[in-house]
Amino acid sequence: MTTAEAYAVCRAIAQREAKNFYYAFRVLPEHKRNAMCAVYAFMRRADDIADDESMPIPERRIVMANWVATWRIARASETSDDPVFLALNDTQRQFAIPDALLEELVQGTTMDLDPQSTPTNQLQTFATFDDLYRYCYLVASVVGLVCIRIFGYTDPQAEKLAEETGIAFQLTNILRDVKEDAERRRIYLPLDLLSEFGVSLDRIHALVKGASLQSNERAALQALGSRAEQYYASADRLLPLIDADSRAALWVLVTIYHRLLHKISAADSDVFSKRARVPTPEKLLILAQGAVMGLRNRGASR
Repeated sequence: MTTAEAYAVCRAIAQREAKNFYYAFRVLPEHKRNAMCAVYAFMRRADDIADDESMPIPERRIVMANWVATWRIARASETSDDPVFLALNDTQRQFAIPDALLEELVQGTTMDLDPQSTPTNQLQTFATFDDLYRYCYLVASVVGLVCIRIFGYTDPQAEKLAEETGIAFQLTNILRDVKEDAERRRIYLPLDLLSEFGVSLDRIHALVKGASLQSNERAALQALGSRAEQYYASADRLLPLIDADSRAALWVLVTIYHRLLHKISAADSDVFSKRARVPTPEKLLILAQGAVMGLRNRGASR
């Protein structure tokens, strides 16, 4: 298989699965778009293994361990029959993505399979916001740190800002997915936050089953939303530090995720009765605005 064929496979995966991310990929120059698709396809495969509820968690751990071992061999040998590994190797060479970041990316994806995080018949929870931040760093900020290497930057401040932008995205995801995660026995709302607002874990389960959202429960969700809002300020500061030909892609991604947080806020933080989403026509409008921005930025950089 050629590298071009491997990237074509990754593009197809991203187009089929990436949802919000793919809208941002579309406004990148081709070589950067291909690289983003390779990274996404790699993450998608890891997520699919971690979330495959047709297998018990111990079996998923084995499948994941075997997959990671195969990837490490492909990385070390710089050859592979797997199109995702082949494309990712090429992306890593082109954009100087360090091994350590990809290892952290895998660590984040496999956190939900860690025996310490998934004790039998118990809830997966985080005691404090600091604990949750570490989780968000591994599952989202590391992705941001990989992405800015593809986007291009020279100011080292971009790295901390990318980390915090990833936190904003993941907190938004957590708020959107509270109901679905609780159904999987995962509650990502930190326990110290719930305690502060007098919300018990039993009440979260009652809300999943259709109980009415109370004012203290809305306040807890709004408090996490306010944290996310603070981190979106880092995204605004990151944008001008990214190479001009990639700013539109970052703008599209940030705008879609930030708009999702606004949808949650507009619903008075009721994430139980209806899942928040940014409608496709709205995403397409954002994409069109990003495409215009991308053309303008690339023209100005010549």
